Amino acid sequence: MVQRIQTLWLLLASICAFLTIKLSFYSGNKTSPEGLKTFTELTPVNSPLYLLILSVAVGLGALIAIFLFRDRKVQMRIAIITLLVSILNIVLYFLEIKKFQEGNYDLTSVFVFAVPVFLLLSTTQMLTPSIRRVYTSRAFSIAIAASVACKLPTCL
Repeated sequence: MVQRIQTLWLLLASICAFLTIKLSFYSGNKTSPEGLKTFTELTPVNSPLYLLILSVAVGLGALIAIFLFRDRKVQMRIAIITLLVSILNIVLYFLEIKKFQEGNYDLTSVFVFAVPVFLLLSTTQMLTPSIRRVYTSRAFSIAIAASVACKLPTCL
């Protein structure tokens, strides 16, 4: 399970996704219906419920994908679906920012952007065959035997 690098990427994606639940993405002033400005932090806990649901789903999706290491195709499908959900989560964060009058991105917003990066790294690692498997494969051995380099007198 931990022998593959994509497991580490998925674990980092899961950790970052769960950190985004508590840590703030954006903070600024919102105007209340009475016309008063109130300072608010944008976190999935303080915002609409769909941000919380999507953040938890991304964290759980990455965590579930870790334990599917025996079935690589299913692991990759879940990682890609989780990647798409995390991108949707970022879009929804930006739509929520429009409700603020003024404010700034928080330093902890990096975790939100790190999740799709780690998920993308995990999927590219799943697509790339390991070097050991390439050099010991039957196709590689046949290709080397059939190559011109092996027909030289030094190869005989």
